[in-house]
Amino acid sequence: MRYLGWTLLVLVLLVGGAAGGIVALNLRGEDPLPEQAETFNATPQQVERGRYLALAGNCAGCHTTRGGQPYAGGLPIETPFGTVYSSNLTPDDKSGIGSWSSAHFWRAMHNGRSKDGRLLYPAFPYPNFTQVTREDSDAIYAYLRSVPPAPAPNLAHRLRFPYDSQAALAVWRALSFKPEPFVANAGKPAEWNRGAYLVGGLGHCIACHGSRDSLGATQTQLGLSGGLIAVENWYAPSLADPHEAGVADWPTAEVVALLKSGVAPRGSVMGPMADVVFRSTQYLSDADLGAMAAYLKDLPGGPAASAAPARPAAALRRDAGTMTRGAKIYDQRCAYCHGDQGQGAPGAFPPLAGNRAVNMAQTANLVQVIAHGGYLPATEGNPRPYGMPPFGQVLDAADVAAVLTFIRGSWGNDSPPVTPLDTMRR
Repeated sequence: MRYLGWTLLVLVLLVGGAAGGIVALNLRGEDPLPEQAETFNATPQQVERGRYLALAGNCAGCHTTRGGQPYAGGLPIETPFGTVYSSNLTPDDKSGIGSWSSAHFWRAMHNGRSKDGRLLYPAFPYPNFTQVTREDSDAIYAYLRSVPPAPAPNLAHRLRFPYDSQAALAVWRALSFKPEPFVANAGKPAEWNRGAYLVGGLGHCIACHGSRDSLGATQTQLGLSGGLIAVENWYAPSLADPHEAGVADWPTAEVVALLKSGVAPRGSVMGPMADVVFRSTQYLSDADLGAMAAYLKDLPGGPAASAAPARPAAALRRDAGTMTRGAKIYDQRCAYCHGDQGQGAPGAFPPLAGNRAVNMAQTANLVQVIAHGGYLPATEGNPRPYGMPPFGQVLDAADVAAVLTFIRGSWGNDSPPVTPLDTMRR
């Protein structure tokens, strides 16, 4: 990271020097826009459409603090480069977007620039929102202008040098961002294209379920192949790999149920995805959820869903002492809910035997759930979900590694052991 920082600094100085400084970098925007908002006469239908789309994009999830006024911003977003604070999206004239025109808002969504033309940090996922149509952008703008204004000033970001400069952002954008509208695939049905638009645009699923390069840009060429969520240390599993979170062999109704209620016969959501279901996808129409399911079921790699996971030729070796220690912890802490044979309890506690989330190569989520607990979202379809309590206060790293090694090596599970080192980032 230190080498990367110096490399980026050199690029910033070269670009800035060659262009004669930040102003010459045209950071104020390609096309000047009027300073004041135009007369924007939104219809009730447009406002309601915008409310729905704001839910699809989970806008409130980042732009609302706990207990704060909706869309007033101020939520800290931790990144490997420092902390970015979400902005005020209410129609307050001084702190919010009250003086923004629909064109200003569209430029922020499509091109990642603020009203004054300054470059926005991609913690605001404009690399995905660039796909949103102008019509949908205007609807979201109309809705945001209808929420109560909040005079909450925007907070200054706390980013390390050189990432705190507009010149660094200009370099990042030159390397990693190109404004592009969504282009429908003429060879696919309308439902599939609707799903692709929602997953790739407002849903910005790749922001978590994709890998990132050393500058934090999503590696779009790898698609929804899974990725570790920076700072949070949750792993967003691959949505194409049948051994992680691929749904190619799931009935569409089960995919819809998972996104609608957080639970389905073959899995449930926890961690950051539980928040997505709670704040966003549970409110989407069945038609849109069905479209997302159609797209996700057709991801490259999906047809291999019936293939068995590759296993090493020789049986995995597990330390007998570790297995004994893990079995004792399991009997004391886990068996009451998950069963003596890891069978779980239908409708309440998930089975651990044969559970693909248990057997994934990436074990970060298992560590997080044991340390911090696992909670499903409360939804209309599952209003009183069961949760798992945290054990991070009573189990040390060796304990967590032992019980996970036992679970991953019992009742037909045959996945590699977990070491104490694997459990340290939690």
